[in-house]
Amino acid sequence: MSTSYVLLQFGSDLFSHRFEDLESRPAFTVMTVDQQANLIVHIAREAAWSQQHPEIMGPRSSYLYFGPSKAPGYLVYGNGPEVAMVNHLRQKKDASTSRYFTAQNGKELKWKVSPQKMECLDGRSTVATWELSQPEDVFSARLTIKHSGLTMVTEILTTLSLNRMALDLDWKL
Repeated sequence: MSTSYVLLQFGSDLFSHRFEDLESRPAFTVMTVDQQANLIVHIAREAAWSQQHPEIMGPRSSYLYFGPSKAPGYLVYGNGPEVAMVNHLRQKKDASTSRYFTAQNGKELKWKVSPQKMECLDGRSTVATWELSQPEDVFSARLTIKHSGLTMVTEILTTLSLNRMALDLDWKL
């Protein structure tokens, strides 16, 4: 099936924004939940959207726990184990902008990372594409997810957010 799902990103704050589908249903929320000691960001899949897609699997949410001064820390999917952020930002070649992560189903996926556009690939197949909007658009960015990406959609959103944050924070990994 070659169906694609479009989510529009509203807000440009990396640590607090939302995604809606084309029918204005809330799909995902990215929000800062604590920054007293170290930053904690919650990424949540919204029921209004996920109930439209019974194929969706995996955790409903994730948490990003940053180290001091927004240094890489760890992340948690649902009630799962802690995973070091750097494990979801692996680089295979020194000069490459691609970042690899292993999904909970054991598949290795790759993000081709740039400030304006990011592509998530499973092997040679694109499962998601994120692109900044045009100045005349009312939204900040557009995320297109292929049908095959629905089984790991929370992981796609989590690693997209993590890669964008790492790029903005200039993490040297």
